[in-house]
Amino acid sequence: MSTAQDYQAAEQLLRRPARPGELVIGDKVRPQWIDGGARFWYAVSNGVGKRFVLVDPAVGTREPAFDHARLAAALASTSGQQVDPEALPFMAIELAGNAVEFDAFGEHWRCRLDGYACERAEFTPPGNPLEVPSPDKKVAVSRRGHDLWARSLSGGREWALTTDGEPDYQYGSGPDCTSNGTLLRKFGLPHLPPAVAWSPDSTKVLTHRTDERGVRQTHLVEARPANGGAPFLRTQRYAYPGDEQVPHAELVVLDVQAGTMVRAQAEPLLMPQVSPIMIKWAWWAEDSSTVYYLSQPRDLRTLTLRRLEPATGEVTTVLSETGATRVEPNEWMTEPPIVLVLADEVLWYSQRDGWGHLYRYDLRTGALLGKVTSGQWAVRQILRVDEAERVVYFTASGLVEEDPYRRTVCRVGLDGSGFAKVTDDELDHIVTMPDNQEYFIDSASTVDTPPVSRARDWAGRVLAELERADISKLIATGWTPPERFRVKAADGVTDIYGVLYRPRGFNPAQRYPVVDSVYPGPNVTRVAPCFDPGGMGLDAEPIAALGFVVVAMDGRGTPGRSKAFHDASYGHLADAGCLADHVAALRQLAQTHPWMDLDRVGAVGHSGGGFATVRAMLDYPEMYKPESHSPAPTTPATSTRASWKPTTARTTPRPGPVPPTWTSRTGWQAGCCSSTAAWTTKSTRTTRCGWPTGSSSPTKTSSCSSSPAPSTRSSTAWPTSASAAGTSWCAS
Repeated sequence: MSTAQDYQAAEQLLRRPARPGELVIGDKVRPQWIDGGARFWYAVSNGVGKRFVLVDPAVGTREPAFDHARLAAALASTSGQQVDPEALPFMAIELAGNAVEFDAFGEHWRCRLDGYACERAEFTPPGNPLEVPSPDKKVAVSRRGHDLWARSLSGGREWALTTDGEPDYQYGSGPDCTSNGTLLRKFGLPHLPPAVAWSPDSTKVLTHRTDERGVRQTHLVEARPANGGAPFLRTQRYAYPGDEQVPHAELVVLDVQAGTMVRAQAEPLLMPQVSPIMIKWAWWAEDSSTVYYLSQPRDLRTLTLRRLEPATGEVTTVLSETGATRVEPNEWMTEPPIVLVLADEVLWYSQRDGWGHLYRYDLRTGALLGKVTSGQWAVRQILRVDEAERVVYFTASGLVEEDPYRRTVCRVGLDGSGFAKVTDDELDHIVTMPDNQEYFIDSASTVDTPPVSRARDWAGRVLAELERADISKLIATGWTPPERFRVKAADGVTDIYGVLYRPRGFNPAQRYPVVDSVYPGPNVTRVAPCFDPGGMGLDAEPIAALGFVVVAMDGRGTPGRSKAFHDASYGHLADAGCLADHVAALRQLAQTHPWMDLDRVGAVGHSGGGFATVRAMLDYPEMYKPESHSPAPTTPATSTRASWKPTTARTTPRPGPVPPTWTSRTGWQAGCCSSTAAWTTKSTRTTRCGWPTGSSSPTKTSSCSSSPAPSTRSSTAWPTSASAAGTSWCAS
């Protein structure tokens, strides 16, 4: 039975990401660059207040940014307020010469560090969050109605950059489906900032005209408007996979001072969910002379790098690649393309040999010059290119035998010679760099090893050790580190990896119910290889605190491994992440962990994980038992046809119909918390990742509710307190 202490621990673990320092101190260094990146400061939270640290990597120093006790005393003397040096009343600072500025007690302060005298200072209001300022901070661009406007930041003069915008055909906006209008209204914001990219010389703006004319309209009911009135109907443009009309982006270049517009002389870009400018699929050359952008047809089997001339709108092809399945500039939907234009060459990411590697092309002719990286591992990110030394630095996964998802910092010559590991250990490395790229900040950890953050040079030498994470308060909650495991997929051949969390107060003599924490990808992994469980893993530790064994894994069809591993989801989106692999993994884990009770297995997931949770119960009722006394919590999920538009496109070959999902096969449409019942199908399944075969008419087996689960559940309760707000359950 979960105790009050278990629930308190679960609530602490659930809010861990939102309250830095409450449980873990010093696990993340977020540098604030100064002096062009030559130095930086960062803040470390202890759960009560912050300490501020100043680092100069060139000389190898790390020291307090100021004397916290003296500043607290000076601020208290001047303000008349009590100031605790361990909990200073400000969140950020600005270092200005031999002084520090900050906001406290509703005023702006400046404290001279030579004598620690604080005084009230003139406040410079922050910029308008709906404007995008130029690099030289002289002009800002914003949306007004359906057009873009410019404003002088010194004189306040305003002028229109476009004048012909209209509803569903406007400038600088992303697709309506991700405009987040309901959420923005809660913050009092009318819309997001415009999708624009300033030229480095601050003279021009790259943007696009968003064409959603003819795109399907989707209707939403706001059941409880903020004003307390009656339910309100909201309508937005929202294309479904298979629709003929989808959002497009027509690239344009605006000369801010001349007030002229140049339109790209090319086909508009597909824009199913996010602006190509916001995801860095379109960018300026460093000398402001050219715009480069990536384009794909709707079947996504070709990726093309194009050059746009800002003065004329002429578009030419730099290079192009076509494959039998999707051709991607990066497997991860949350990361920018692994494409870099150099002075005369292009570094191009490709999986043509079965792994994600770098190739070098001639920028002028598009001719292949050579392969830069090779091996049964994958490039994850280009960090830096030293063109004088002809060396590229990058992160790669697959070089650590124990865990192929861990990232290693590497270097290699642009001709493919001289490969070496810059971080030559078994840890996962997360890299942060200043714009000048003279050094990098390295956070090294594993799922069970707390991070150590250091500033390093590009030879891997430590310039300054920054932080060693303190997890003593985390351990005090009863938390224990997760176990990284490797098992065989359902095919009996492929290795798959995951993590296992033991219950709080674990006793190997007992047997515990199991929760499979699922997210199916296919362009994001469920398990992070570092100490931070990541956004997909926020619920695993809290659920384990309530007395469950929690298992999370990345089955076939998810990114981070070989192309063949990822392509298991191509054409099979409904089973991305391969639930058969999950079932196989649970059975193998139970053989070596006899305290796992496979008669009580549930699943939990959000968004696409909610869809996968319901599908797990429907496809594998012998493992995920909706009729058991431990019903499986899940968040609401729509069908993949409705909610995973870009992902569906990336995993569905075209032309041809969208592959069947539960929407078309059984009538399942709105996730476990729908007002309709959950349904299962009597079908014969294969152990590969793909479509179940032999489906028959649906059979009603269970009902759904968002109210607390019935009291007949097992002695280990499913969470129903505030710590599990937003979950729901399904039971027979």
